[in-house]
Amino acid sequence: MTGPKFDVNLSILLTHLPLLERPRAAAAAGFDAVELWWPFDGPEPPDRELDALQRAIEDAGVRLVGLNFDAGDMAAGERGLLSDPASSKRFTANIDVAVGWAERLGCRVLNALYGNGPGADPELARENLAAAADAASGIGATVVVEALNSHENPRYPITSSAQAFAVIDAAGRRNIAFLADLYHLHRMGEDVLAVLERHAGRIGHVQIADDPGRGQPFSGRMPYQQILRALEGYDGHVGLEYKDTSPDPFSWRTR
Repeated sequence: MTGPKFDVNLSILLTHLPLLERPRAAAAAGFDAVELWWPFDGPEPPDRELDALQRAIEDAGVRLVGLNFDAGDMAAGERGLLSDPASSKRFTANIDVAVGWAERLGCRVLNALYGNGPGADPELARENLAAAADAASGIGATVVVEALNSHENPRYPITSSAQAFAVIDAAGRRNIAFLADLYHLHRMGEDVLAVLERHAGRIGHVQIADDPGRGQPFSGRMPYQQILRALEGYDGHVGLEYKDTSPDPFSWRTR
């Protein structure tokens, strides 16, 4: 068995730096892979913005291993565009852009956030998720779906692994998998070790943070010694998606 392969989520970590400087900072901290929420202001950013961030990632010598489709204004509380009739065209406009940029960078995991309720349309979500998966299949990529906790995301309707799997199954595409965000699952009372064991074959990506606080592992109450052992041999990357503005946000790795 080998230990987990970690990547740094540059949308939540190293944010004291401009975005274009974060890939190099991740490399300097000893990582060879990064992931991103959709890092641009709209679904179809100018080529110069796509090119500049691609150069920053490649020049740093790191790989992009995870990318969100455009999820709307995350800072304002939006959490995806799949299911919202008012934003569906924005999502479909982003599909080819996100998939094309992922292809250029060798990224093969794309996260499609479901979108907030109560006006969420399950049939529209199914159609959009299937369309995203069809586009992603052209580059050999997997689309992942995650559950978020309702404490911080009160309008997000997918709050359990069971609900996420129902969405995945409804879309009917083989290249759609589960994003096991262990922080969100734990906040909703799920046994994260059981999820990792029971659904190992359906997990397309893993993200970690500790509960409470969404800090680095070993800062809260989650059983990270057992979690990291459970992730030994997992052949995907484990995204570090936690909040930490300390001088050494990766100090937990020396434990």
